[in-house]
Amino acid sequence: MTTAAITPKWHTTAEVALMLGFGLSKTKMLVLTGEIRSVKVGRNRRILPAWVDEYVQRVATAAEENAA
Repeated sequence: MTTAAITPKWHTTAEVALMLGFGLSKTKMLVLTGEIRSVKVGRNRRILPAWVDEYVQRVATAAEENAA
């Protein structure tokens, strides 16, 4: 029997906070203000991995532009 690793399709706000090294409150604020895109599934917020990458890229680009 072979086993396949299942990679998460969605992340919780808490998981994203850990990935970014932010506190849960800051991450929730970024989600609520729309800086990190999310979708509501039932009572919970879920974030696609691509949306986390999009946020990081946007912040990094802004930092580079401000440094120049």
